[in-house]
Amino acid sequence: MFGLRPGEQAPSVGDPTGDSLLGAHRGLFAQYRRIGQLSPPGALLPALSEQTHALHALSERTGPHTGRALLALAARFAEFAGWMAQEAGDDAAALRWTGHAVDLAHISGDDVLPSYALVRRALIAYYRGDSAETIALVEDALSDRLPPRVRGLAWQRKAQGHALGGEYDACMRALDRARSLFARARAEEDDTDAAPVLGTAHLADPVSMITGWCLLDLGRPGQAADTLDRECAHIGSTALRTRARYGIRRALAHAMAGDLDHACALTGELLATGAPPGSATIAKDLRRLARVLGRYRERPAYRAVAPAMAAVLAPTRPV
Repeated sequence: MFGLRPGEQAPSVGDPTGDSLLGAHRGLFAQYRRIGQLSPPGALLPALSEQTHALHALSERTGPHTGRALLALAARFAEFAGWMAQEAGDDAAALRWTGHAVDLAHISGDDVLPSYALVRRALIAYYRGDSAETIALVEDALSDRLPPRVRGLAWQRKAQGHALGGEYDACMRALDRARSLFARARAEEDDTDAAPVLGTAHLADPVSMITGWCLLDLGRPGQAADTLDRECAHIGSTALRTRARYGIRRALAHAMAGDLDHACALTGELLATGAPPGSATIAKDLRRLARVLGRYRERPAYRAVAPAMAAVLAPTRPV
């Protein structure tokens, strides 16, 4: 780390230089999130690592106000790096990056991101199939002291944990809490706050989408398919990772509901769009989908899409 050079003045509170510096790096963070929708996650990790370290160093060369804001943004870069590590299939690295994000947030005075980090850790537990840990991890993120968006995300993750455990009533109650909190968050949003939003920025109605996700885990594929059909129509065309994530689960819902030809058609459309490679979480649902569809190997619809699925799921060989 390094400090100010002799004679160099740090930007102070309200200094346009400091505000411009922060704005530029926030814009860069938004660009990286867009790139994350289009690129293999492992390809993005080195850049996110460098940016995290650069912002940490830069925070020590500015005034206290700008410095804290830059450090908080470094924490967001580290948290995003944790998500990309999970997408790349490295849960240990994901947890390390998430822990680093929490450390940076504490130093910057941000007491919100550490609670959101529990929601992120719970997602890792969810993909491991651990219902109890998914639910337990978010308990401290349900506190009334937290902003409604973070609490909404926590209740949403808790609903996924209950769905994984087959607990329909508890899942629906958690989704209802999440829905009311997201409504509060929208009502309280401050348009002047340029800080990056926590959680997904690519879903028009996150709770409705996750409701469809949970219904599938709860063994109600027909209801899940109807919900996911409706919600997937609202995902932007450039959000390829998000479209693939929920689109594959939509196809899986149709397949498990017995609508095999439609499931195959949806899968073929998704794979033809060039969905971003290298996502361990999307691949998990795609493998599940391949197993369901593979029971009907003689159907023309399956034979049409099987080579594309096999190509996506083939292990990547080192160059």
